Amino acid sequence: MPEVVFPLDNTKKFTEQQIVGHNRWHPDVPAQVQVKPGDAFRVECREWFDGAIHNDDSAEDVLNAPLPSVHVLSGPLEVQGAQPGDLLMVDILDVGPVPQEDSGPLAGQGWGYTGIFAKQNGGGFLTDQFPDAYKVIWDFRGGVATSRHIPGVSFTGIVHPGLMGTAPSAELLAKWNAREQELIDTDPERVPPLALPPLPDSAVLGNLSGDEFDRVAREAARTAPPRENGGNQDIKNFTKGTRVFYPVFVDGAKLSMGDLHFSQGDGEITFCGAIEMGGFIDLGVDLIKGGMETYGVSENAIFMPGNTPPQYSEWLAFSGTSVTLEGKQHYLDAQLSYQRACLHAIDYLTKFGYSPEQAYMILGAAPIEGRLSGVVDIPNSCSTVYIPTAIFDFDVRPGKTGPHQIEPGQGVPKASF
Repeated sequence: MPEVVFPLDNTKKFTEQQIVGHNRWHPDVPAQVQVKPGDAFRVECREWFDGAIHNDDSAEDVLNAPLPSVHVLSGPLEVQGAQPGDLLMVDILDVGPVPQEDSGPLAGQGWGYTGIFAKQNGGGFLTDQFPDAYKVIWDFRGGVATSRHIPGVSFTGIVHPGLMGTAPSAELLAKWNAREQELIDTDPERVPPLALPPLPDSAVLGNLSGDEFDRVAREAARTAPPRENGGNQDIKNFTKGTRVFYPVFVDGAKLSMGDLHFSQGDGEITFCGAIEMGGFIDLGVDLIKGGMETYGVSENAIFMPGNTPPQYSEWLAFSGTSVTLEGKQHYLDAQLSYQRACLHAIDYLTKFGYSPEQAYMILGAAPIEGRLSGVVDIPNSCSTVYIPTAIFDFDVRPGKTGPHQIEPGQGVPKASF
């Protein structure tokens, strides 16, 4: 096992650890760990809500999920010799749930969860159709996820970090804050909001304190969206064996990571849509000096996916176009067409006895594939959702005898404001 450079004690809260991480992006969050090019090391990560979500049959914790506190990130890690303009090469050597802990109160200790946030508290991809809060617990055994809340489904985990990135420069941070505030100002009362401005409440900034903490907390960017530094990209193929190249914007690069997922479908459509967990990630790092200019990577990481995804070979695919449920035509709207493809898949799965919420959770957590299948044939964008048929314990394909009927069991826990 590589040296653990960022350890976590699962009996303590994130802010009580030997090394305290952070939950905001800012160039002045200090790096408390140093690594060198060529090093291999282990980083331990908490699940993104730091234990606020429980292994039970209630969705009240998801309803009241403390969104201002996320994501709790391990880091920053200073990579010696990294300078602005370099590319930081990161190899994901291994990633998994909390090692040697098959049971316990924290996600990653033999279990994880998928949630649908209420519309008033973040919402999701289909928030107008699913405005309430829901939660599904998944158990891990032998690398396979099953759930007491969704019978008849099991699948191999496609384990990956949802979030990894380098620190922004002061100039890049100011650009983020300005453009996102400009978007918010177009509809400041929107629910859910169009973007999340800096918020000192619940900020965790490593070992900063006093006036410096207050200044950084006022300026620092939230970690919810992906940005030029990488960040919360939620790419399901970011698995063991991946090599990623991050732009470096500050001395030392200041690499951070977290939001580990046991599995996820393309799009993480329920927002809390992966199977969230804590665990570990083993990394190797190196530098390409001046690589940003050499390779034209001035923003947004490029990566080579790992070669260890589940080997599913048969799929049932659903398509959607950029027309609303009310029949209004939109012009090449890929997000709308993907929503429609997801809704068609949900409608289909309900014919087998699943509730709409169970079907929605399947699309968020299982390793479905989402594709932009047509983006030039005006006025309709076409998106497709591919569901691996082998994740079901029954034949999910259309047939002359009609859909097999499952017993939906206790269903998905729900909570409403």
